[in-house]
Amino acid sequence: MTADTVPPRPPIVVLCGSTRFWDAFIEAALYETVAGRIVLAPGCNLKTPHPLWDDPARADRLKRVLDDLHLRKIDLADDVLIVNPGGYIGESTRREIAYARSLGKPIRYTHPAPDHA
Repeated sequence: MTADTVPPRPPIVVLCGSTRFWDAFIEAALYETVAGRIVLAPGCNLKTPHPLWDDPARADRLKRVLDDLHLRKIDLADDVLIVNPGGYIGESTRREIAYARSLGKPIRYTHPAPDHA
């Protein structure tokens, strides 16, 4: 395969939003993948019990690490999809939206977004 026969890289989308809507993330990832996009998303849900974050202090440290990791995913993405059932956008998601905007990333929403998002 030569350089001129390699297809262009598919667009990369990062999913942002509250992991309380984990099922909505799975659904959004499915639709984005079928649409031909590379999907970056949260890799774990701290709202679901797991031995890796069963200690509150460890969970707090892990949340900070995961929040920073998610910003790096935004860096890599071509656009951002906010998973926001019912229009919900929490504090962490607002921060991610502000960060994506500062980078000039296009932002889409799964549901109508409130004006302040």
